[in-house]
Amino acid sequence: MAKVELTPLRPWDDFFPGSDRFAKPDMKDLSKWNNRVVSNLLYYQTNYLAMSILVFLIVGFMNPFGMFMGMAVVSGVFLASVWAGENKAVIKTFKRQNPTAFVIAVMVASYMLMSLLGGVMVFMSGITFPLALTFAHSSFRLRNMKNKLENKIEGAGLKRSPMGILLEALGQQEENFQKIQTFLEGKLKD
Repeated sequence: MAKVELTPLRPWDDFFPGSDRFAKPDMKDLSKWNNRVVSNLLYYQTNYLAMSILVFLIVGFMNPFGMFMGMAVVSGVFLASVWAGENKAVIKTFKRQNPTAFVIAVMVASYMLMSLLGGVMVFMSGITFPLALTFAHSSFRLRNMKNKLENKIEGAGLKRSPMGILLEALGQQEENFQKIQTFLEGKLKD
């Protein structure tokens, strides 16, 4: 097994090269869109981390207690869900059969616990906003040849990255996106 490596910080002109390297995802071809998102998450993960830390720090300076509480709740729920997904057979089966529903359940549990503690808005702005920015960029940014090559190396197991481990822990490998595509296409036909 390869050791875990943080991918290099991609240059600004690669991360945000201009409007010619961005395009609206094809909503009719969910498989292609899903592959674009996963590829960009893996390739630009260090840039996404830097962007998230910047937004996190800005919001954290405005409300440090609320941000710390949000971070603790989300981390606790995430770690509990990963532990339960590995150690409880029923949850492990559910996670494998319904990866999207599992992630949504983790997010809903985090939100509910945050609402009980009174820090929903800090959570929404400090944690959800960077996630929304990351998803938007990974959805609209077109892949290049270097991006595709790096992702093949990661997929073959020759290289491991923190984002690859996170996607694996959430059960969101590229082949699992086929289940999502099939589900959504079935719902669209109904």
